[in-house]
Amino acid sequence: MKNILQNVSLAVLLVILGSCNPDKKAKEQLKERVDQELELDQEVMNDLQKAKQVFYSLPSPIEMAMLLKRAGTQYDPQLINPTENADKYTTTIQKSLNFGVYGADLSYANLFMQTQTSIQLMAVSKKLADGMGIYGYIDDNIVERLENNVNNRDSSMAIITEVFMSSNSYLSESGRPETGVLILAGGWIEALYIATQLTRTSPNNNELIDRIIDQKLSLVTLHALLTKYGYHPDVKKTLGMINEIKTFYDQIQIVTTKAEPITDNESKLTTLQSKSEIFISQEVFDNLCLKVDSIRKSITEI
Repeated sequence: MKNILQNVSLAVLLVILGSCNPDKKAKEQLKERVDQELELDQEVMNDLQKAKQVFYSLPSPIEMAMLLKRAGTQYDPQLINPTENADKYTTTIQKSLNFGVYGADLSYANLFMQTQTSIQLMAVSKKLADGMGIYGYIDDNIVERLENNVNNRDSSMAIITEVFMSSNSYLSESGRPETGVLILAGGWIEALYIATQLTRTSPNNNELIDRIIDQKLSLVTLHALLTKYGYHPDVKKTLGMINEIKTFYDQIQIVTTKAEPITDNESKLTTLQSKSEIFISQEVFDNLCLKVDSIRKSITEI
């Protein structure tokens, strides 16, 4: 099955802390590029749509930067998976999940313009990519380009996106879409981990909590992708982790008010509008954070 998850890595790099694309126009250009390269096979398009739903559920880097600024959030190097851990990952599932983890960490570091850390994370991603047989997608030239552009957030994010898109494209075309799904799951979990940890240190974290809750939508689509490839032992194991997180998201209540007619005076057009409110108890949120922390440790601490 060709290219079904070519843009999966976008979601990995977007993180809950922001997409890899600098603006709406860039997102649209990437979407067009992916669409042009996909075969118009219904099953392929269904998988692509699920990946896109994960992708578009995440905020832009500009939005996220503003959010973090309002929250008073500072960069915390302790949230990054130590690069020396990469030598411990020997199995396919360990390499795949942590390839996604380091991709999320790379986006986080880049968002805060952490030059040296970004270079180190790209280098360790290259090591894992080589170990997974994704040859040539992270080479010395890529690392050098990142070094030359680390002070330009948009350019460096474009390089990061290019690397991970190419890697997942190769996996799909070589008949290894399961690995692409594992990468997506690893990045999603790391993104959620970083976000939940930041709520503990941010003085004004209400908006950040709202963005975490919003990931209930991306969780649904990620769960569907993992379920599709659940016949694979590694995917099945990862699906179990996601189900543990889903247990807490399932306790989030969404209350929708009755639809009321709203008339536009100029166009004379009447539409029905309703409002949805989301409720989560402090206990459920705290337990969600603890669960994400536990699962993230099981992935990164071998």
